[in-house]
Amino acid sequence: MMLLGRYLRREILGSVGFVLLGFLALFAFIDFVNELDDIGRGGYKLQHALAYIALGMPSRTYELMPIAALIGTIYALAQFAAHSEFAAMRASGLSRRRALATLLAVGAWLAGATAIVGEVLTPPAEKLAQNVRLSAIGATVSGQFRSGLWIKDTLKDAQGNVQRMRFVNIGELMPDTTLRSIRVYEFDSEFRLVEVLNARRGRFQPPHAWRLEGAEQTLFEPVRVADNTVALHAQRTVLADRVWASELNPDIIGVLMLMPERMSAWNLAQYVEHLRENQQRTNRYEIALWKKLVYPVAVIVMMALALPFAYLQVRAGGIGFKVFAGIMLGVAFHFLNGLFSHLGMLNTWPAWLTACVPSAFALVLSLAMLAWVDRAR
Repeated sequence: MMLLGRYLRREILGSVGFVLLGFLALFAFIDFVNELDDIGRGGYKLQHALAYIALGMPSRTYELMPIAALIGTIYALAQFAAHSEFAAMRASGLSRRRALATLLAVGAWLAGATAIVGEVLTPPAEKLAQNVRLSAIGATVSGQFRSGLWIKDTLKDAQGNVQRMRFVNIGELMPDTTLRSIRVYEFDSEFRLVEVLNARRGRFQPPHAWRLEGAEQTLFEPVRVADNTVALHAQRTVLADRVWASELNPDIIGVLMLMPERMSAWNLAQYVEHLRENQQRTNRYEIALWKKLVYPVAVIVMMALALPFAYLQVRAGGIGFKVFAGIMLGVAFHFLNGLFSHLGMLNTWPAWLTACVPSAFALVLSLAMLAWVDRAR
């Protein structure tokens, strides 16, 4: 039985790897065609486009793994059924429970590999890919407004009480996370303007500060005038260099360079916490965080969904039909995953529910198909 289990694992992993490579080659070609329009723009050349596509392969691997696991497993099991190998396996004592356990064990291994790719390889590779592309083209990352990127930052004391509230405007975010054209409007706990800071350039200085170059600081202090009214006294200072303390860091600001789905769970959790502290909406990033946690489990669910195809007789459909059905199921799962993400953001559903529904639906479908196969026998 151990020999049989090794044979199943070897054939299934080989088929999954073959399907995954096929998908990666297809998407690499599509990405290359999309990059052709930008070749020649600025300093963007063919080698930059190839490097950009190659660095995007870890994120493609992460996205395609559940579909590749489903189609590859269906293909391997359909081959067993077509050559009567699966019937011989069942006759030698391979029960449905043991077959499912073998698939789940392979799925757990693939799920672990998917999680490692998504957490360890994808974020730095995606960031480097964006750096290569933007640096070659000579472009920068901009915000949603003409004035650039706006970020809310809060300065708290040891007890967690708000001391200062800042609205930071960044004109340009360079690929290396250097900031240009920085403006900071700082208010006290009673929302009174106390400082306006302008700087030409800023670089991060660990652990919690930025070194600003070409800084211009304007301090506002309330003073009493002759008729006992309160006026603001402005004091302007020009500084060649200034250290500005802030909880903002390149990981938080660099969110614009990556899609939330391609960030690591750690960075997503850090950014969600930052948004919560500043009383901003977190729904989109919470959904992305939960999908990061749930998505590897989808690989196991997809392999369980493939098992019923092994019990279909050859006359119920050849290998081509079963693989086509697997492709349709995989595409349906992919679109369902995206659909629920958008519905969750529009309707402010709980993030965990939005992320779990597609995988839960696939699991219920696999159990229903196994029950149907049992009744059909």
